[in-house]
Amino acid sequence: MGNRLQGVFFYSLESAIKSYRRFAQARIEQSGLDVTIDQWLVLKTIQESPEASQQEVAAAVFKDFASVTRIIQLLESKSYVRRRAHRTDGRRSSLRLTRAGMALIRDLEPIIRANRRQAVRGLKASDLKRMREMLAVITTNCRPQQNIIKGAG
Repeated sequence: MGNRLQGVFFYSLESAIKSYRRFAQARIEQSGLDVTIDQWLVLKTIQESPEASQQEVAAAVFKDFASVTRIIQLLESKSYVRRRAHRTDGRRSSLRLTRAGMALIRDLEPIIRANRRQAVRGLKASDLKRMREMLAVITTNCRPQQNIIKGAG
């Protein structure tokens, strides 16, 4: 692969991710909806896992706790999410979508699906399956318990 940055697999992967995010965000903005990709991910996670703690939401969207706290505060200010005291654990908050939040997800889902279709156009289902399998291996290899070489970066 060589020493050039452009030849590094992870550079290409990051480039693809960034390109998709820019493309998808532009399409959302063109639709007139006032939401970012990260806000969408938080909303969708809350919809799919209504009992998830804020820490679990952060882990699910690959963001740190402070970033998710800011996103949730913004979603609250836009009246898409409501935070209430958890019914059994006073230290936790329960996150719920409002009617406006549910409507936003309904409005966004066809845009998100179209974005995804566009991004993978020209790839076969078998290509996507194989890529998911390969990315799962990389993810497993990078988990802390898998890192047997101390100090490897």
